Amino acid sequence: MLETTLCSDEQNHWNELDWKYAHPFIMLWNIHKDDIDHYKHANNTAYVKQLEKLAWAHSNHLGLSFSDYEEHDRAMVIQHHSLYYLAPSFEEEAIACATWITKCDKRFRLQREFQFISTTSHKTIFAATTDFVCVKLSSGTPKPMPQAFIDVYGAHVIEQ
Repeated sequence: MLETTLCSDEQNHWNELDWKYAHPFIMLWNIHKDDIDHYKHANNTAYVKQLEKLAWAHSNHLGLSFSDYEEHDRAMVIQHHSLYYLAPSFEEEAIACATWITKCDKRFRLQREFQFISTTSHKTIFAATTDFVCVKLSSGTPKPMPQAFIDVYGAHVIEQ
C-alpha cells in the first residue's frame, strides 16, 4: 500500500533536508508491509508507483489534472526513466519524496527529477529522472503541448 501525505510549503519542516534543488514539491511516503519484497525492503515497483503518485500530485498542485488532459486531448507520457536506488528503505520508515520540473521545451518535451530522502537518516536513498513527451491522448501520437500545459509546466521549470 502506498500511503502518502502531501506536505505544504508553509508547514513543511522537510524543506530543511539536503535537497538537490530549491523549492521541492514534497510528499511523505510511509512504507507499509505491502511495499516490502522478499529481501525485506521496499520493492523497486513501490518506488515507481510513488514516482507516478508524486508527479500527478505536483501537476494537480500546479493546476493541471487528468480532466485537463482529457479536455485538451493531450497527455505527457513517459519516454524514459533513469532510476538510482542508493539505499534500501524498510517497513514503517517515512520517506520525504520530492520532485521538480527541470526542463520544458514548451513544445513536446518535459523532464522531472525526483529525490527521496529517509526522514530517519536524512540521506538520499533514491533519485530519478523522467523524460516525458506530449502525445494526443486519443491516438498516442506525438503532438505539441497545448497552451495550458506550456503556461503551467513551462512556468515552473526550476533554475539549476
